[in-house]
Amino acid sequence: MDLLFTIANSAAMVGWVLMIFAPRFAATRFLVLSGALMLALAATYITLIVLYFGNSEGNFSSLDGVMQLFQNREAVIAGWIHYLAFDLFVGSWIVSNSRKLGIRHLYVIPCLFFTFMFGPAGLLLYYVVRAAVTKKILQENF
Repeated sequence: MDLLFTIANSAAMVGWVLMIFAPRFAATRFLVLSGALMLALAATYITLIVLYFGNSEGNFSSLDGVMQLFQNREAVIAGWIHYLAFDLFVGSWIVSNSRKLGIRHLYVIPCLFFTFMFGPAGLLLYYVVRAAVTKKILQENF
């Protein structure tokens, strides 16, 4: 599991570095903006769920139940890969959406950093930046 953790973290880090420093690079478009990297992480997540779901006690109906679930190493790595995939997806959406709306990448970089570090906080920051640039709080098209 330690090797899988290292590989998943490294793959996600490559995606974040590409989005922040080389958003128009062909490798960024192929690996990240196309969804390829997130799909690889999603497939890894699903594999872990299929192999190990049910090996942990606990449930999703209470905080104590969730804490019990995450006492299992396989459940923790699955949960971590879940976060990696979804945060990377949000980051790629931010890059794509900002490009579509003509928002300068320099304004997007802090949003990507906060999405990488704090998930929803980066998404919220992007909405604030997007509203400031486009003068609309919400857009009809994502």
